[in-house]
Amino acid sequence: MGHDAKEMMMAYQIDLQGKVALITGASSGLGAQFAKTLSKAGATVVLAARRFDRLEALEREITLAGGKAYCVGLDVTDTNSIESLVSNTLSKVPQIDILVNNSGVSSTQRIVDVTPKDYDYVFNTNTRGAFFVGQALGKYMIERAKVAQDAGNSAPAQRIINIASVAGLKVLSQISTYCMSKAAVIHMTQAMALEWGRYGINVNAICPGYIETEINAEHWQTELGKKLIQKLPRKRVGQASDLDGVLLLLASEQSGFMNGSIISADDGLVIT
Repeated sequence: MGHDAKEMMMAYQIDLQGKVALITGASSGLGAQFAKTLSKAGATVVLAARRFDRLEALEREITLAGGKAYCVGLDVTDTNSIESLVSNTLSKVPQIDILVNNSGVSSTQRIVDVTPKDYDYVFNTNTRGAFFVGQALGKYMIERAKVAQDAGNSAPAQRIINIASVAGLKVLSQISTYCMSKAAVIHMTQAMALEWGRYGINVNAICPGYIETEINAEHWQTELGKKLIQKLPRKRVGQASDLDGVLLLLASEQSGFMNGSIISADDGLVIT
């Protein structure tokens, strides 16, 4: 068998060795899964959230599995906390190559029952928080690219992955503010991609469908949850690991030709 044939038969792998990924909302749910997935692919991960005790537990888990992980405190509703995010992160790692902009909350009620407090609760985290975290990392990544370009080198491959939602593409009942906030994240993604692409920064978004996490696991066992499952295209909810493939693609250099892409990972919900 020739050398080329052997190469073709080798398993294809995404290797993030030497890369550093910052994950917001990493204390539970999708954020924790994203951190573990990127670590398994070789990346050093920086875990950011408000619940520092949960971050420390995840850091220990990743370290025991042979990965490298660090914790930084972050409240995305606090501008001062966001402003110190990059410097706090760089006190632990040499650079930041990947941002997974993941923090998010939801509120369930009919539109006529939404209060200003409900509205602000969702938008301050999902839209305002995501925007200013993205802005902070964008400023850092642009400066890093300019330094490389001024030295006669190409800009480093840098990635921002915004976690939006199928609810930003398809209106879902009784979570209007959540749908609106995630629709804004989708447009934010494309705006960032348009402005920052020249610096080697690829900005893309993942739009998950219904995913089971520790926060909502009990809901899927209730009568209401079971009824909702029956309305889904394949009558099932996803697992956090179902997002691993698209996450790794967008974090890697293999996604170099993807910028401003909005990728649904929803089991077909958006097309129903």
